[in-house]
Amino acid sequence: MLTTVKLPKELHAALDRAARAHGLTKSEVVRAALRAELARFARRRPPTPWDLGKDLFGRAGSGRSDLSTLRARDLLAQEGRRKPRRG
Repeated sequence: MLTTVKLPKELHAALDRAARAHGLTKSEVVRAALRAELARFARRRPPTPWDLGKDLFGRAGSGRSDLSTLRARDLLAQEGRRKPRRG
């Protein structure tokens, strides 16, 4: 199957030098490089939700360090928006 790829001049020149140095055609060098890169790419894990958002986490703070220990109902009561829970 034929696929056409446009290369910058410097990459094309490097491909030509590599092919001549190893006694291969440019197509053979491209196929070998593509196989190696695709195998490396297949071993990479997809990004996790943490990876995708890590630059955003912690950007906007509430100014409260106790949010993870409070219940929503108790937090609203502290803000005066709900009656405190009887315990």
